[in-house]
Amino acid sequence: MKKILLDVHTHTIMSGHAYSSLQEMVTAAQQKGLDILGITEHAPGIPGTCDPIYFRNLHVVPRQMGRLRLLLGAELNILDTKGTLDLDESYYKRLDIRIAGIHLLCWEGGTIEENTDGMLAAIRNPWTQIISHPGDGTAELLFEPIVLAAKETKTLLEINNSSLNPNRKKDSALVNNLEILRLCKRYEVPIILGSDAHISFDIADYGFIWSLLAETEFPDELIVNYDADRFLQILEQR
Repeated sequence: MKKILLDVHTHTIMSGHAYSSLQEMVTAAQQKGLDILGITEHAPGIPGTCDPIYFRNLHVVPRQMGRLRLLLGAELNILDTKGTLDLDESYYKRLDIRIAGIHLLCWEGGTIEENTDGMLAAIRNPWTQIISHPGDGTAELLFEPIVLAAKETKTLLEINNSSLNPNRKKDSALVNNLEILRLCKRYEVPIILGSDAHISFDIADYGFIWSLLAETEFPDELIVNYDADRFLQILEQR
């Protein structure tokens, strides 16, 4: 197994339902030998998350802490089948990293085709860099057009460890993520592994993903977590 160098989908207490501070997350990432840690607080569509002013003040936080590079951003909510996101460009410009995903508490869906259209619109939004947990089953989706759109736009699709945790009871997550991995392998589309850590102990924990990578014989060269420079290059292309 190659060394994991980054985890960019994590949350602190500022998201309202997570349990570690920013400094605790940084310390844990340093102890795990990461090169890059991303902290992506939930955007306003999620109940209890931080006020938008939080994202306006991110400039006060240092981005380099020893060898660890810190990326501060948001996990934006895809709100509807038009791909509407819940912050605007004035905020996007302040973020180091922008993830977008569907969350049950603030999603207005439709048919599988309409849901897919909403996801495709979010992928084609030039500010979107990563799609979080597309396979978690919150919305029924057609994955082949999503993978092809990700390839076209150089958007990273996330394989989300938390979604695969049996405690989350996301019954379709296993099958969906296997399908995404097979399609990404077929079309040579890079993926990113995400812990979705809501406590410092879970940073860079991808324990539920390894068996899926083995089952699909997914190539290491398509996993960006092994190469920090390549990840940053992809991020800059968006």
